[in-house]
Amino acid sequence: MKRIAVLTSGGDSPGMNAAIRAVVRKGLNEGMEVFGINHGYAGMVAGDIFPMDSKTVGDKIGRGGTFLYSARYPEFAEEKGQLAGIEQLKKKGIEGVVVIGGDGSYHGAMRLTEHGYPAVGLPGTIDNDIVGTDFTIGFDTAVTTVVDALDKIRDTSSSHHRTFVVEVMGRNAGDIALWSGIAAGADDICIPEREFSFEKIVENIERGYEQGKNHHLIVLAEGVMHGEAFAKKLKEAGDTSDLRVSVLGHIQRGGSPTARDRVLASRMGAHAVELLKEGKGGLAIGIHNEELVDSPILGPAETGALMSVNPDGSIKVNQPHEVPIELYRLNKDLNRTSNYIS
Repeated sequence: MKRIAVLTSGGDSPGMNAAIRAVVRKGLNEGMEVFGINHGYAGMVAGDIFPMDSKTVGDKIGRGGTFLYSARYPEFAEEKGQLAGIEQLKKKGIEGVVVIGGDGSYHGAMRLTEHGYPAVGLPGTIDNDIVGTDFTIGFDTAVTTVVDALDKIRDTSSSHHRTFVVEVMGRNAGDIALWSGIAAGADDICIPEREFSFEKIVENIERGYEQGKNHHLIVLAEGVMHGEAFAKKLKEAGDTSDLRVSVLGHIQRGGSPTARDRVLASRMGAHAVELLKEGKGGLAIGIHNEELVDSPILGPAETGALMSVNPDGSIKVNQPHEVPIELYRLNKDLNRTSNYIS
């Protein structure tokens, strides 16, 4: 394989640029020509493809977001869209593609492979909700950003004896809320994967203030409900504290990636090039127990494939993402002590 391309798709995440950089420089080191595709699959279909060299990715490793831009392009789920993209790849003589994104991006990579264009997927999202990997590119940075914000919010909470509900991102996964909540010493963490009682949270708030606490910090995953709705239900359950809501929003998706995300992205990007060099495609790269792994994106469950096709044509996830519930229990244990102050 002499010519490969790289694109980013779906939501941006810190570390995507580090992954692009690794693909480009590893590819060049292997004697390949490397092309960038702007705006994901939409850019592929539009022919927005350009050659990259080592200078193209210079000073990009520390930048957040993706300099190749990103766009959602549902039309690529249809064969017509796929063939239109492949036609553009043919014009450039491109033989393989590295796709950095989420589950939808993986589906596109699988379809390209089925059409004879090997593609490898890298897990790029802050949500950490992609199957086949312990951690995704951007998750560590997002958690670090949230922890910094929670530390600051606690200062204000303590100054005014206030209760704060802090809504964080994560789609339907509670990973960001769970990891950041533990790191920031949150009093309560509410995630989609675990049931909770508003009445119990109210009891926690009251008990804390009675025991001398001067703040109460609740970290809420957006997959549970919006912060304002949560606060309303808390009041209906009997909360009488001075309650505020803070929604962190897209600040969690931007910013310079942490060292961990830069290294993870670099390892994954370089490994993707190695797989393409061997002519392999239809694979997703992940990390398990700090070791890189690659799994078939689509296929029978017994082959280790991440997803399968149901008889009705729908996609079944063979290895659903699971939040580490032991961390949820840990936070409960650490906040069960009486007479605590922080």
